[in-house]
Amino acid sequence: MESLIPTINKLQDVFAAVGAREAEIQLPQIVVVGSQSAGKSSVIEAVVGRDFLPRGVGIVTRRPLLLQLCHVPLNERETRQGRKDDWARFEHTGEKIFEDFELVRKEIEDETDRLTGSNKGIAAAPISLKIFSHRVVNLTLVDLPGMTKLPVGDQPTNIEEQIREMIMHYITNPNSIILAVTPANQDFATSEPLKMARDVDPEGARTLAVLTKLDLMDHGTDALDVLTGQLVQVKLGIIGVVNRSQADIKNKKPIDEALRDEEGYLVRKYPTLATRQGTRYLAKTLNRLLMHHIRECLPSLKNRVNVLMGQCVTLLNSYGEPVEDKNRTLLQIITRFSTAYTTTIEGTARNIETQELCGGARICYIFHETLAKTLEGIDPLEHLDTLDILTAIRNATGPRPALFVPEVAFELLVKRQIQRLEEPSLRCVDLVHEELQRIVQHCGNEIQQEMARFPHLFERIKDVVANVLKSRLKQTNSLVESLVAIELAYINTRHPEFTDANLVTLIKDSFVDNVAEREARVKQRNAAVDRAASVHESQRMMEFSVRARAESLNQPPNTVSPQARPQRPPYELPSVPGANRRDVPSVHFANVNLVYEFNGHAEPAQNQQQRTRDDLQLAQQLAQTQIPQHAAQRSGIFTQLFGGNSQQRPQAVDPSQPGTPRRPVNFLPEVPEKPPARKLTSKEQRDCEIIERLIKSYFFIVRKNVQDSVPKAIMHNMVNFVRENLQSELVRTLYDPSTLDELLCENKFMAQKRKDTAIMLETLHKAVGIIGEVRETYLL
Repeated sequence: MESLIPTINKLQDVFAAVGAREAEIQLPQIVVVGSQSAGKSSVIEAVVGRDFLPRGVGIVTRRPLLLQLCHVPLNERETRQGRKDDWARFEHTGEKIFEDFELVRKEIEDETDRLTGSNKGIAAAPISLKIFSHRVVNLTLVDLPGMTKLPVGDQPTNIEEQIREMIMHYITNPNSIILAVTPANQDFATSEPLKMARDVDPEGARTLAVLTKLDLMDHGTDALDVLTGQLVQVKLGIIGVVNRSQADIKNKKPIDEALRDEEGYLVRKYPTLATRQGTRYLAKTLNRLLMHHIRECLPSLKNRVNVLMGQCVTLLNSYGEPVEDKNRTLLQIITRFSTAYTTTIEGTARNIETQELCGGARICYIFHETLAKTLEGIDPLEHLDTLDILTAIRNATGPRPALFVPEVAFELLVKRQIQRLEEPSLRCVDLVHEELQRIVQHCGNEIQQEMARFPHLFERIKDVVANVLKSRLKQTNSLVESLVAIELAYINTRHPEFTDANLVTLIKDSFVDNVAEREARVKQRNAAVDRAASVHESQRMMEFSVRARAESLNQPPNTVSPQARPQRPPYELPSVPGANRRDVPSVHFANVNLVYEFNGHAEPAQNQQQRTRDDLQLAQQLAQTQIPQHAAQRSGIFTQLFGGNSQQRPQAVDPSQPGTPRRPVNFLPEVPEKPPARKLTSKEQRDCEIIERLIKSYFFIVRKNVQDSVPKAIMHNMVNFVRENLQSELVRTLYDPSTLDELLCENKFMAQKRKDTAIMLETLHKAVGIIGEVRETYLL
């Protein structure tokens, strides 16, 4: 059993070399916790039997002191090597031996001031001290700074929080024993060390209380209730001790004499408890508790060391082996990078990313989500209104009115809409190019670690990848532009999905959509014909009435022969004196057959029906037209129309004769650059609808072609090319013996990490050997 504590001391020595003791290994140890001036240092000195700790007023212990007590009998010559008395050794001083314990105190003070300064500052870095003596028992103690409330000197304002965090760091170790030190002249129920111990050890399985300064209690009082656990129960017990007074310390009273005085005081004051109190009993109790605690913790400690050793092996492998053959190392790195890059694109990598899309999955998303939704969101008729379509139709027909929808207008408009597919297609190329560059940073953890190890090499690798992608980017953009240009070069109206039958269907649909409107128009036209016929009949009755009146007044109708009458163009109205021709609408006679008879043939029946209907419409317009009043007064409208006295008719005016007034010249209005906004006729509306539907139909065909061909072009011209030629391009560019030293220059930080990990692994191997020396019987 006695060999367990030296085993732990050896483990502390081993792990002290790599700076990883309590945090990672959690070695069993005793942590001394107490308020400032509670007597912690006096208890430790009494256990050691030497006066070696700094003394003074206020906070004295300002850094954790890791104290290893090693029992060395006087007859053990091999260990003592001729030394007759006790000696000490610090970790930071190496193999230097201190036999004068006054020098030990000074070294502690100097080492503390080196980190914290000389004005009461504190630091968490521990000081490791090992004491060899025949007076001590094997123990491992940690003396921590005393708890305080107010800062003094250079101490920060949060000194209380810093000390509390430092104490909690040590006592939260499940393998530590908490030695809670409380002075007897203070209320034990308000002990701050015991409260902190209860926080981390609610069951009290690893808490031992020490009641110091028993001799300083008020007269007439004692600590019997506290020591027997009647006031506050502590599972491992409560041990009372008597410390040396400040006067004894100044007078350098020997510790052996102080221990004898302590025993005498306990026998007098607490005779029934004297055998279980005092510093000597405390040392033996600590030794016994520590051995049993180590025996309980050693199996889990062994498992923990094995786990840490496995982690170190994995970490060391990740840092890689030291470079011996640079040519082989370079080729291996290039091969691993190319493989990782390719597998990331193909989705066959061992470590698949779960936080975000990357590699081939992201490229697939660009093709089928980003590009597809962008193309589907393009309106085939955007920035194309009805007036633009009508203007294009007119421009495509030239001076001749169009009987049918011109194909040139359709091609002109649909090409303008197809051109809009080029921009999202080129943007898709850019997104894939960016993703291929981004894969360099997401192509496996192993590659990322090698990138951190050889930063110069991977900067060159990224440059090579960027150059290869840049060379393919221009070609891919040209290919995508060519795909759109191919669609623009030939508008295939004989496409299987865009046939004449489709056009007929569109025209039929346009007619079907306007059935109701057409029926309403037919009804309106028939009503107008009926009203025009009624007006025409009224005009004939008025004509007969006028002639009858003329005959009654003995004024015969005009008998002038047709040869004597002035020749006028057919159907032309005679001029009305004092009236403007614009005031009288054009009139055609109803009996149009006279023209055909004059020409020697009869008018076709179909033309007669259409003519009759047109004349009726014109008659209706005539009936609704009001002739100016002054013209009606000077000459009767019916006389002018149906003949009268030739003397009453106005003579033709010869403009060539002098004195004849000239009529003003009427110029045509200027032709606007754009047709004015107006309501479209039914034919214009129908033509625009047909063009719109044709544009939509053909645009959807081209969009489907582009949506299918652009991803194929990108994969062929960029993705597959880089995937197949990346490794050869890397070897061709980087494999140069003259640049190997520069490329394989290892990161200094990474090299140091590999060195530290190797040392840690070696330390763990030693720890396994030390733990293996412990007999299995000790662990039973």
